[in-house]
Amino acid sequence: MSSLGLQRGCRIWPRRLQFAVPLYRGQPPFSAAQSRCLSTHHEPSIERTRNIGIIAHIDAGKTTTTERMLYYSGFTRRLGDVDEGSTVTDFLPAERARGITIQSAAVTLAWPPFSSEVPQNITDLPKSHVPHTINLIDTPGHADFTFEVLRSLRILDGAVCILDGVAGVEAQTEKVWAQANNYSIPRIIFVNKLDRDGATFERTVKEIGTRLRGWPAVCQIPWWEGGKGRFTGIGDAINLCGLKWQEGGDGKDIETFSLQGLAEEDPGLREELLKARNALVEALCEFDEELLSTWLDCGDDALAVPAQAIRDSLRRCIIDGTGRLIPVFAGASFRNIGVQPLLDAVDDYLPNPTERPDPEISMGGQKASLSDLLSGNLDISATSGKKLAKKSNTPKALVAHIEACALAFKVVNDARRGVLVYVRVYSGSIKRGAPLWNTNLHLTEQAQRLLQMQASDAVEVSHIPSGQIGVIAGLKHARTGDTLISYPGVNPRIGPPAPLSTLQLRPIDVPAPVFFAAIEPHSLSEEKNVKEILQLLLREDSSLHVNVDEESGQVLLSGMGELHLEIARDRLVNDFKAKVTMGNIEISYRECVLSPTSPHRINFDREVAGKKGKAACEASIEPFDEFTSVTDQTVERDGNHITVQVLEANAQGSEEGYALPPELPLASIQAALINGAAAALARGPRRAFPSTPATLAVKSALDAAFASASIGLMEPVMNVVINCNEGTLGAIVHDLSSARGGHVLSLENDGNDDASSDVPAIDAKRIYAPPDPFASSGSADATGPGQQRQVTARVPLKEMVGYLKHLRSLTGGRGTFVMSVDKFERLSGPREKAV
Repeated sequence: MSSLGLQRGCRIWPRRLQFAVPLYRGQPPFSAAQSRCLSTHHEPSIERTRNIGIIAHIDAGKTTTTERMLYYSGFTRRLGDVDEGSTVTDFLPAERARGITIQSAAVTLAWPPFSSEVPQNITDLPKSHVPHTINLIDTPGHADFTFEVLRSLRILDGAVCILDGVAGVEAQTEKVWAQANNYSIPRIIFVNKLDRDGATFERTVKEIGTRLRGWPAVCQIPWWEGGKGRFTGIGDAINLCGLKWQEGGDGKDIETFSLQGLAEEDPGLREELLKARNALVEALCEFDEELLSTWLDCGDDALAVPAQAIRDSLRRCIIDGTGRLIPVFAGASFRNIGVQPLLDAVDDYLPNPTERPDPEISMGGQKASLSDLLSGNLDISATSGKKLAKKSNTPKALVAHIEACALAFKVVNDARRGVLVYVRVYSGSIKRGAPLWNTNLHLTEQAQRLLQMQASDAVEVSHIPSGQIGVIAGLKHARTGDTLISYPGVNPRIGPPAPLSTLQLRPIDVPAPVFFAAIEPHSLSEEKNVKEILQLLLREDSSLHVNVDEESGQVLLSGMGELHLEIARDRLVNDFKAKVTMGNIEISYRECVLSPTSPHRINFDREVAGKKGKAACEASIEPFDEFTSVTDQTVERDGNHITVQVLEANAQGSEEGYALPPELPLASIQAALINGAAAALARGPRRAFPSTPATLAVKSALDAAFASASIGLMEPVMNVVINCNEGTLGAIVHDLSSARGGHVLSLENDGNDDASSDVPAIDAKRIYAPPDPFASSGSADATGPGQQRQVTARVPLKEMVGYLKHLRSLTGGRGTFVMSVDKFERLSGPREKAV
């Protein structure tokens, strides 16, 4: 086929190439019920599995895009609407009432839908021509629900980042992008809402380079009708074709135009599409030597480079998750434009579970990869501290008995099914009825029922294989971040042989809460019920904390923000029917140690269960900073660093009679001491505020520090990013600096790069993007009254309570802001007295 024609591999709906005619008419191959039934009969292949998340700033169109994906895959038979409260993934009453996503929801779909029609030579076709199982998680965009995003990213293999084509790269987008960088998640970008007034694809693409610090590889360009009309479709720079969607339809009627067809239909789009192909190939050649070689073989002709070679190159460039190169796609989900090609991109470019790095594990203080353990290459005898004499207890023999290893990343209390634990299986297969050893809690629970979740619905399955995301119903104790091991014949009390009983996958980081509010039961008889409900709520959301004030006896619920606590209150009252009242939202302060203390020793000598018990513990505390040395025995808990040293029997300095019982594992002692220290550090000696995270000895050391006036008070200071127009910039800066005691760090034009980033800046002038037909007359460097500006500041959290209403009054309702915890800083004298 000519290099100017439609190249082989252009997406086909339903299964053959057509030009200037509708490609997909009528209903999908199967109804929703049939599709779900078929999915239970298709054992998902790990190579054809995609575990992806939808991430973005709030109101960028995540849930709307997810709804279209479900509709085109045949999972649903109607398009859900956020405004109507009829979406699949936003099923909580609070989500539908507010029109926002509050908790991440998992759903499994197949793209393309499973059918009896299978291509003959699938090796010569793009991956998107073969049905793939997509486990999709729709995440929240509000900053208060950052933990929902974090625990989803922890178990994902890829992500689709959605940008608002009008707003561009927003503050929360930068935050979730940085979080994805921390987990090295391969990503693609979908520029949404290009049908809206003010949509600017060109500016958004350049902001991707300057703000997200990755090179945007424009794979699709917008198709404006007549060059300056409505948004009607996309130009595909990979397959050199144009895709036009029927106006007002459900998105299934698509016309495909080759370059020859575009010469008649829209010559301007054809010319821009050729520029886009040249820019795409040139960009990939800078990152991928293999495509560079192909390009040279084609005589430096970007149009002659095969489409499949470009797909393979894009996949190689993003699979490491560094974000150095970012494929960019275009569409308008609400108008049903561009979602099917986006699903193709998920299949073609995002990795399957086997293409991701080996999961990191820790075991007995030793860190390694899970594959090293399972292959027998890890010396677990050194980890256990004991010689494995029996042949049945050799490292390979012990590891061979591990049937499955999984991470619990989410817990939900379902009104019909009870407590549901979402897991990602990293090795083996969890089978129905299998005993699961919880290596964090050191107990065994049985996997009574296994489910494949479809948002609020579920399909029961017999097992959850490696690489898949599933749900276990009936677990009474498992929490977010717990590692579960299926080990046949395990003793429910002592678990697998050491050190396998302590094996843990990389945990999920839980951000510290900064707001709290008092919870008051309506009666004394209601206290027990409220306590149980709070425990359920805390299992669901580990970023919530509950403390009891010793002086007042009040129950204090802590969270990430005002909306976070408001949602928690609604769930308590409306979902769990608790008879409680929540007080005003307050700020969570901390206490800090100002100087080191001498060691404090506590002797324990009493009868326990009829037997005499004797032990001793010594503790000392000191301030921690970035220069403090950290050893392998140091564990971080709630921002504190706890170092445990257990004296062995007959060690120098140990007293007679203090030898460790031989049957008591060293790891269990260390875990108990760490938990005891964390419990003692949970409350400071000065004002009973949460302090840096053992019990009697640590408390004694804290009391001594307080007696010597070595305890200070700390408050949370926030990083605040405010977006406003030029006309209101002065009022906002004055308010932050004078009225709220904040420090303005930078004033930028919206779209300028961030000089504080460690990643080299990308020159926006070198980035290819098609010109916007509706671009405003002012350039990006203009500073007129309507120009968008960004204010970055550090402000005490106390001054930011209720700030949104004040910002709206200053900006006429057009200002927005995002804030995150920077760090806790010691209060000055006057501010401390005020507190």
